[in-house]
Amino acid sequence: MLSALCRTRPTSSSLRNAVKPARYRYLSNYSRTTLSLNNNEEIPAIGFGTWQDKDAQEDAVYEALKAGYRHIDTARVYGTEPAVAKGIKRAGVPRDEIFLTTKLWNNSHHPDDVEKACDASLKDLHTDYVDLFLMHWPSAFQRGDSLRPKHGGKILTDNIDFAETWKAMEALVKSGKAKAIGVSNFNKTELERLLDNADITPAAHQFECHPYLAQQDFATWHKSKGIHITQYSPFGNANPVYEKGESVPKLIDDTVLTDIGKKYGKSGSQVALAWGIAHGRSVIPKSKTPSRIKANLEGDFKLESEDVARVDAIDKKLRFNDPSGSFGYEYYVGLDGKE
Repeated sequence: MLSALCRTRPTSSSLRNAVKPARYRYLSNYSRTTLSLNNNEEIPAIGFGTWQDKDAQEDAVYEALKAGYRHIDTARVYGTEPAVAKGIKRAGVPRDEIFLTTKLWNNSHHPDDVEKACDASLKDLHTDYVDLFLMHWPSAFQRGDSLRPKHGGKILTDNIDFAETWKAMEALVKSGKAKAIGVSNFNKTELERLLDNADITPAAHQFECHPYLAQQDFATWHKSKGIHITQYSPFGNANPVYEKGESVPKLIDDTVLTDIGKKYGKSGSQVALAWGIAHGRSVIPKSKTPSRIKANLEGDFKLESEDVARVDAIDKKLRFNDPSGSFGYEYYVGLDGKE
């Protein structure tokens, strides 16, 4: 496997909390950039996101694996786990050559529900382990089968401590059902509290990050703790679901990105991906179009340092995803882009 771009030496804290992997995985047919996690496993820098377009994901995952992706990202709430499994089966890529991530949804935060939720995901994914299992959000919904329990049009929340949820997730590592565990959409204060109560340091944190929301200070803090970052929405407001982005010119059309792209024979979107990788982060673009799926994979190329700096400078601290109002919890407090 290729060594990581900008690979950093694990901190003493991450080494103390490192988990021995349940299995060893050799990506024999993968020749692109990989990045190190604090459990000594490698995560391919370019991943394939499966949020939205549920009915298109079997074909999309098949096309992605055929194109060369070996990192697939899904979640319980997406409803795409069965389609991901079918796409993997069709592609015929051995399971141990795929880095597979899924996420615990908010209705399963109670410690008694965590393993059952993981088991349900494993069943739908047709696998006996995931490479990375993430707590999707720090907040809990009411326990039960409903993914979005509501009363009077409002989400029913629950007062479940995410530190207790994390303890139950740690047991999944010990049982081998998850090779690594992590979080998504936490702020720094929440992560610090989690670390104070954790036996296992999160291997990864997945959150919105792109050239218009660089969060450099937050990213530097993650490096000091040995926590890998996965950037979701790496194209910013290219996704029409983000209403806040409608009044802002598309990130991928930014002249800095497109001008740099001309230098390398790449598009603005490919430069946005390469920028994330240059900072040692994995990125998970999504598409259901075969040509775009292939094009996104070509975002794995090396930017010269001066071009990385040019992209750093276009940070607008623009956050496009914040469901605080609808989820009944105030997310991202203290972070860039929080209004």
